[in-house]
Amino acid sequence: AKVLDILAQENDYAKLVTDERDFILDLFEQTFNHRAFTGRSGTFFAYEGLGSIYWHMVSKLLLATQECYQQALADGKPTAVTTALADAYYDIRQGIGFNKTPAVYGAFPTDPYSHTPIGRGAQQPGMTGQVKEEILTRWGELGVSVQDGTLRFEPTMLHNDEFLTEPSEFTYVDASGTTQTIQLSAGSLAFTYCQTPVIYTQDEQAAIEILFADGRCETSASNQLDKTISQHIFDRNGQIQLVRVNVKS
Repeated sequence: AKVLDILAQENDYAKLVTDERDFILDLFEQTFNHRAFTGRSGTFFAYEGLGSIYWHMVSKLLLATQECYQQALADGKPTAVTTALADAYYDIRQGIGFNKTPAVYGAFPTDPYSHTPIGRGAQQPGMTGQVKEEILTRWGELGVSVQDGTLRFEPTMLHNDEFLTEPSEFTYVDASGTTQTIQLSAGSLAFTYCQTPVIYTQDEQAAIEILFADGRCETSASNQLDKTISQHIFDRNGQIQLVRVNVKS
């Protein structure tokens, strides 16, 4: 009802609201049986309310938008469509997580708080569903996927400004639990997958270099690993020391 009241103030929807208000309200009640819902329909906790930002819901929207982008890409939709979806994705991304300052967020911005009421800062800390969506969308941004048992790297959503502008160090914990450090050059980006380090470097041609723990090195002019190497990484057995991936800028 509140949504309809808001739409009634819009010139484009005012007549439709007048004509269809009762029908829509009846349809909503038949579908959701809202009157039988006794959870939070009448009372909100202190950290909830209609004036709150529900971070989990925003992260769900973020993931759904990314999935639409990925589907459009897989279906070969026009560049204008995939670009518009990617732009919409990052527009949503700007309002969540690490893009918020602590002053604005009211807390450490990567903590998974559920609600942020107007003027009060983040409330209800805890391991909320936002964490799941943030992990999934980050893999999507990095272009990491598993298809038919093989690891694939196709970061079409990744922005150029995520790559280092100067040399740096990357510290991680390997599959044996040992802390390791890798020297990174400018123009690269590093992360781990199943505790195996992966380094992206921008290049005109896709290619992968696999460094084995025994010193062997294999290269491939593709953007995916074979099933055997992928399984070593999934198993965290330490046989794969490092994966270098050339990605198109």
